[in-house]
Amino acid sequence: MGLFDASEAALRLLFSGDPELWQIVGVSLSVTLRAMLMAMPLGIGIGYLLATLEFPGRRPLIVVTQGLLASPTVVVGLILYLLLSRQGVLGPLQLLFTQTAMVIGQVLIALPVLIAFSLAAIQGADPRARETAVALGASAPRIAWTMLVEVRFALMAAVCNAFGRVVSEIGCSLMVGGNIAGVTRNIPTAIALETSKGEFAQGIALGIVLLVVALGINSAFAFFQGESRR
Repeated sequence: MGLFDASEAALRLLFSGDPELWQIVGVSLSVTLRAMLMAMPLGIGIGYLLATLEFPGRRPLIVVTQGLLASPTVVVGLILYLLLSRQGVLGPLQLLFTQTAMVIGQVLIALPVLIAFSLAAIQGADPRARETAVALGASAPRIAWTMLVEVRFALMAAVCNAFGRVVSEIGCSLMVGGNIAGVTRNIPTAIALETSKGEFAQGIALGIVLLVVALGINSAFAFFQGESRR
């Protein structure tokens, strides 16, 4: 099948409401959104604490976090697989080859991005915002909220980057999810499977969906940024 024919078949799949294709999309978005909802408060919170507190081991922790930005997702998947396998310490939980395992893996992948970007954003914020809040006698939670609002655009960029990294990752999802049809098969693993079989139509259709999702997230970020500045 040529590129033109495959693209035409992909568009037919998209607009015909193919149930298998949209089930894959649903699994992918469900897993990624759950992972992001768990990772965002944790990652931003840790980034804030690293930026504002001094404690022993802080610098090595920052270096490790920044180093994990480039960690291969397949390595994260391998470590998680060993922990969740029958012989692993978390084996009794029986989470391997489930969506829950995929969510855990994506949380681990998203956290370094959120922590590192949040840390950089808060460290680069205007110090007068924090000083003013302290001078007015604001509580610690109120000071934290003031700082996060001050760097909200940078935090939105962090969330977009983390979302883009996890929604398109394949290594971890394949290892801990198992690519089970209707259960753990998401967009990246389905694209890899269909391409390896020479079935390019579904792979192209899913690739289009992935691009639309990524562009939609970044367009929404740009829109809200522009509206707020206006």
